[in-house]
Amino acid sequence: MSKKDPVKMNTSSTSRYHFGISGLQRTLLLFVVLPLVLFTALGIRFGLGQASQFQEQRLKNDLELIGRAISIPVGTALDKGDMHAVELALGSVFVLGEVYGASVFDVAGNRIASAGITETDLTGTTIPDRIRTTGEGQEAFSRVAGRSLFSHFLPLFDAAGQIQGLIQITRRASDFGHALQQLTIIAWLVWGSFSLVILAGVLLGHYGGVGRHVDKLLKHMQRVAGGDLSHRAALDGPSEVASLARGLNHMLDSIEQAHRDLDEHRAAETQLVARLKDNEKMVAIGSMARGIAHELGAPLSVIDGRARRLERSGSLDEQQLRNVAGIRSQVGRLTRTVRQLLDYCRPAATQPRELTPQVLIEGVIEAIRPELEAGDRSLQTRIPADLPAFCGDAGRLELALLNLLRNALQASTSQIGIAAEADAQSLTIRVSDDGPGLPAEHDLSTLLEPFFTTKSPGEGTGLGLAIVQAVAEEHGGHLSLANQAGGGCEARLQLPLTGNTKEATA
Repeated sequence: MSKKDPVKMNTSSTSRYHFGISGLQRTLLLFVVLPLVLFTALGIRFGLGQASQFQEQRLKNDLELIGRAISIPVGTALDKGDMHAVELALGSVFVLGEVYGASVFDVAGNRIASAGITETDLTGTTIPDRIRTTGEGQEAFSRVAGRSLFSHFLPLFDAAGQIQGLIQITRRASDFGHALQQLTIIAWLVWGSFSLVILAGVLLGHYGGVGRHVDKLLKHMQRVAGGDLSHRAALDGPSEVASLARGLNHMLDSIEQAHRDLDEHRAAETQLVARLKDNEKMVAIGSMARGIAHELGAPLSVIDGRARRLERSGSLDEQQLRNVAGIRSQVGRLTRTVRQLLDYCRPAATQPRELTPQVLIEGVIEAIRPELEAGDRSLQTRIPADLPAFCGDAGRLELALLNLLRNALQASTSQIGIAAEADAQSLTIRVSDDGPGLPAEHDLSTLLEPFFTTKSPGEGTGLGLAIVQAVAEEHGGHLSLANQAGGGCEARLQLPLTGNTKEATA
């Protein structure tokens, strides 16, 4: 998938976040607002139900009180047979304004007197029987003259305490609903307003507290998806959003570090492959050089021996002696080349032992002194007598120092120098000359390559510094070259004072 696709997807999701309802907002509405609204609706419904039952019971109690209030005068009037008094007592209930009708029935359910709308006959109902049986009031809903009524029946007692009839007090059944209608409307209006306030509060609170910070985080992620891996999200907003931003930044840091590690690994792998190729090439060259050196060594010894014998025979004139001397000189040069090839190609089987720097360096100076005298060069030395002893292979170190001194001798104009110093960690031997110095167009790695030389053809094999580098690595040290401020070159061979050879370490 290309990078444009996720960027486009993130852009559309951000647009939905601004102009619609985001997934987080839908979750809040579904799991917070909706349950809260439903619970409040159930609470209001339950409360209205309780209020309705309370109001209905109150209205029923009012009818019962009215019936009890007129039952005594009605019963007394019945005992006296005064129907006019009965009708007056029945008519008095309308003064309260809550009664729709009132009637008096005998014990069989026949109506005796009435006022308003009531039942005309109760003989076909069980109400008279229940009143006679229980002696208590009864309640019933009925439909009279097309109207739904609620009736409360009470027994009427004579002077002897016997039931002589019953009284009915009615009111419209709709009165029970009308009493709570206004309260119900107000309650649901309040519930609707409360729900809208909750909805607006949740949405606005979410955007102000979380949404806008999530929006910023989405914009940061959009930049990262666009390829800007160096961008980092701001750590603002609630702790959870800040933690997400911190996690995003940590992930980007890890990705960036992984890219750097991968680049470094690739570079190291490239260098390793190049070194392996160079090593393979040098192994091949070394094998060939070792074979050539062995093939040339014996013939050169024979040529030098016979030339020396002719030189000592006494039968040669002066010109012939000069020719023989030239032969021996060229044989010597070839012999030195063969020796360098063998020194470079033979395995580095070091034999470490404790060495004194002063003794080692003085031995090397004595070995090269004839070449110094032949080249008319002076040697400046600065070798302290209190240099600490160290462990190394004397033969390999002498070979390295001889190559350094010989290079300095060949590059110098009048003098060379050798100095040594030590600290708590290493011994440093410096070999300097007053020649033209190192060429600026070649770096150290090039100068240390085998068979590379800045000398004219026929004047060097290019193995001297390579041999010194190999000996330094065998002893755990390193070789460095630098031009001096006053002219000339300085070679610095640094050797560790402890654990300095591979053999000793092993």
